[in-house]
Amino acid sequence: MRIYTLRPYQQEAVQNTIAHFRECDDPAVIVLPTGAGKSLVIAELARLARHKILVLAHVKELVEQNAQKYASFGLTASIFSAGLGQKSLREQVTFASVQSLARNLTLLTDYYSLLIIDECHRVSGESDSQYGKVIKALKAYNPHLKVLGLSATPYRLGMGWIYHNHYHGFIRGAPDSPFKRCIYELPLRYMIKNGYLTPPKEVNPAISHYDFTSLKSDQFGRYSQEDMNTLLSAQTRATFSIVSHIIEQSKQRSGVMIFAATVMHAKEIFSYLPQDSAALIIGETETVNRDNIINNFKNKTLKYLVNVSVLTTGFDAPHVDLIAILRPTESVSLYQQIVGRGLRLSQGKKDCLVLDYAGNDFNLFHPEVGTKKPNSQSEPVQVICPGCGFANIFWGQLNEQGELIEHYGRRCQGLLGEPPEQQQCDYRFRFKECPACGCENDIAARQCCECGEVMADPDDKLRAALNLKNAMVLRCSGLSVTLLKAQQLKITYFDEDGASCDEVHDLANPKSRYVFNRDFSRRLKGRSTQVSWKSAEQVYEMSHLLEAPDFVVAKQHKKYGWQVSEKIFDYQGQYRVADKS
Repeated sequence: MRIYTLRPYQQEAVQNTIAHFRECDDPAVIVLPTGAGKSLVIAELARLARHKILVLAHVKELVEQNAQKYASFGLTASIFSAGLGQKSLREQVTFASVQSLARNLTLLTDYYSLLIIDECHRVSGESDSQYGKVIKALKAYNPHLKVLGLSATPYRLGMGWIYHNHYHGFIRGAPDSPFKRCIYELPLRYMIKNGYLTPPKEVNPAISHYDFTSLKSDQFGRYSQEDMNTLLSAQTRATFSIVSHIIEQSKQRSGVMIFAATVMHAKEIFSYLPQDSAALIIGETETVNRDNIINNFKNKTLKYLVNVSVLTTGFDAPHVDLIAILRPTESVSLYQQIVGRGLRLSQGKKDCLVLDYAGNDFNLFHPEVGTKKPNSQSEPVQVICPGCGFANIFWGQLNEQGELIEHYGRRCQGLLGEPPEQQQCDYRFRFKECPACGCENDIAARQCCECGEVMADPDDKLRAALNLKNAMVLRCSGLSVTLLKAQQLKITYFDEDGASCDEVHDLANPKSRYVFNRDFSRRLKGRSTQVSWKSAEQVYEMSHLLEAPDFVVAKQHKKYGWQVSEKIFDYQGQYRVADKS
């Protein structure tokens, strides 16, 4: 007998899960914002299951929180977590810490039909990871084990999206992503609009911000602790001013969470707060002390809680109504996780004040792009595929009128056909053409996806040209178009130092017209449409839209001078490209 009532979206998530696993065993993801009631989804799946279910989390707080919520429905579950002092697998549903279970794999001797992974964006997909070892142990007793991930933010810097395709019909991650398919997604905006979450009140503080723009991040979007400490140590006056502003803004607030950049930074922030109503949690905080601090904060004995990267997930304190962000991040997901700590409903709570002193400048409701932000001016932009009409979301830049200047997408993410026979749209916005068969490949490809031909590395081409006496390499900063006669035009490429070389195209000649269209039909500034160039006059009229290549290689001809032999577009190698701004 069910003693709880599912919201419509929770029921839909359950139905989608059942339908997916009836069709296949592919690992799947459900995307639910913080506070969407994933415990109810877990409870309903457990009620419908005929065999055992295991629910994994990465921290004991989340294991305990999920188990307590499950028990509040009048249901009984086991807990397997060293941190909680329990190691039982007796009941049909077990809530477990992945660390504890990975150390006790020999105890997994039962048939489990479903493995649910909470905060599944932490799954790397590596077989020797803790998650990988648990999955392998469970599959020894059930080769058809169903794996379901739950997350509010299904992406991670360095990997991107953790699933390959989406049930709405588009590609997100790589084919080898840890999860095959997102089978249900609920937007954060829906939750707030329908009163399931507290509205965030994002305010740009009218005081000095930290300037983290000089910091360089690694491939995973992380900043060096040493670099941040060096920068912040020179801004102690700013930190004091910011903390004073937080205290002023929190006079009518109940619970304040402050996210610091480093341990040193957190200690400095803590020193400026009222000591009788503030506490600090860092990675080195002892478990007993940490538990006491969290309990005191939840009981409202403490008002201010400062932390460094330890309370972004698995922490539930509904009364939190002010989030102060004093750390930089290149991850929309981390930003959403931080703000999500203050969006749960609580009696008397009207909104959650979000103060960002680090200039992160994220749109809380905008989808993650899934790749590292190319530069500080980039923002998520919509790009329509000329091939299938799919609305892609890529990093890009808009002008003041909101018009697209450029984007950094490579291939359309749209899916064509019906499941399970869907295929990704083959339209490429940026590509490398195979010299053997003419097939378009990803710009980073080293081997043709169609004929298998090994394609020369652009750096090898440039290096070879630079070593030749009769070759010239232009770091191309622009181009100009001159109309010669009826169907002939001259393209002049020039570099930053004024050097140039030309090439002539006769658009009356089918072969010449094909080559020109191959190079420039979809390389247009601020446009996602494809142009089929038919006349020299048409090219001349729209010449201001032509995107110049990154490099032009020319070779010297005894009679005709410098002749263009190679144009390199969409360059990603080690040589510096020209500033075309």
